[in-house]
Amino acid sequence: MRVICLDMEGVLVPEIWLSVAAKTGIEELKLTTRDIKDYDELMRHRLKVLDEHGIKMDVIQSVIADMGPMDGAKEFLDELRSQAQVIILSDTFYGFAKPLMEQLDWPTLFCHYLDVADDGHISGYRLRTTDHKTKSVKALKELNFVTAAMGDSYNDTGMIQAAHVSAFFRSPQNVLDDFPAYPHFTDYAKAAQYLLNTEPNS
Repeated sequence: MRVICLDMEGVLVPEIWLSVAAKTGIEELKLTTRDIKDYDELMRHRLKVLDEHGIKMDVIQSVIADMGPMDGAKEFLDELRSQAQVIILSDTFYGFAKPLMEQLDWPTLFCHYLDVADDGHISGYRLRTTDHKTKSVKALKELNFVTAAMGDSYNDTGMIQAAHVSAFFRSPQNVLDDFPAYPHFTDYAKAAQYLLNTEPNS
């Protein structure tokens, strides 16, 4: 049995923080894991910026409510799920992802938790575990699954390196330059064919 592990933002849905930056006009929120490799550093930066500008959970949720999957993403996910098990491994938060998961017919999602006060102030975040994408892929391999992984950013490279079959999807050039050994797709149909049919490496 093959289990396909996908990143969420940049692969299935637009980058949430980029959408928040666009709506609020806050340039500092445009940084993502494509720019900053250390996730903790990135999240501390984001929470500091939210505090400085008084942005609370309701603003972010209003942005997410207007978002949807990228064109072709649901059909891509449906195709994968018809032939394999699929898990979305994301560094987003359950509080953010729910409306997007509903639009994708509730795929399995592993991600993190936000600490939100009664007034909507986001005071912190809790990682389910460190480097959870890589650990999840390795655990699936220990359970004797053939694993495939696809993402777009630096925080996906651990699972990409750990999986039997791996690829990048619509990644920026700096990520591809740092990891030239892996194929890169911009088309969902070709990505699906690769993830479903490529023979696993050892």
